[in-house]
Amino acid sequence: MSALALGFTLTFVMITVALSKWQKLGLEKDIAVGTIRGALQLLFIGYVLHFVFQTEYWGLIFIIIAIMIVVATHNAGKRGEGLKGIYWRIAAAIAITETLTMLLMLGLHIIKPTSQFIIPISGMTIGSSMIVCGLFLNHMNREVQSSRGEIEALLALGSSVRQAIQQALQRSVKASMIPTIDGMKTVGLVQLPGMMTGMIIAGANPVEASGYFPGNRTKRHDMRAARSVRVSLLGRFLLRFILLI
Repeated sequence: MSALALGFTLTFVMITVALSKWQKLGLEKDIAVGTIRGALQLLFIGYVLHFVFQTEYWGLIFIIIAIMIVVATHNAGKRGEGLKGIYWRIAAAIAITETLTMLLMLGLHIIKPTSQFIIPISGMTIGSSMIVCGLFLNHMNREVQSSRGEIEALLALGSSVRQAIQQALQRSVKASMIPTIDGMKTVGLVQLPGMMTGMIIAGANPVEASGYFPGNRTKRHDMRAARSVRVSLLGRFLLRFILLI
């Protein structure tokens, strides 16, 4: 993509800013800052990953993953400001999910123990976990506010805090699972897996990119990718239950 074509992609950002201003949503600053920040962060991480992939130093891999967890925790924790120990709970949930996911993937030889595989998959896992945490906390705050009378009545009748908010917790978990379930239902019909999309854009045959063509020389690689996705989904579901502790 040329620099001119890349510049034209800002048109979509400008349209979004215009719509936000028209509807008086107040998101213009966030959109502008997010666009600039995202571009700079991607450029920076590109140079960092290039260096890490060349050195294959495990210490750097752990540092990058730790930074990912810290940033994800800080971002998701904003949804639950004021809740006691929320940042530690989110950090523990994301760290445990990431650890279990990597142990399964490396232990079952789904991915190779190299930075080229570990860092991108970790980014996907931590990023998904961060979104789940944010959704859960957002729904939980809304449920508690809307069910305040019911919760107070249960507490007055002698119920424990956990018993009083149990229904709100269940509704929050179900609501935060909707994006994942909808994604599983529509994959291939509405949205295409990232690896498949990347292969198609790179010029691969769509049939080969889908991984279903018999005898395809990339079939083994695609099967590994499919198993990776399933393990990541398992981590997402696990994360929701960890947050309930």
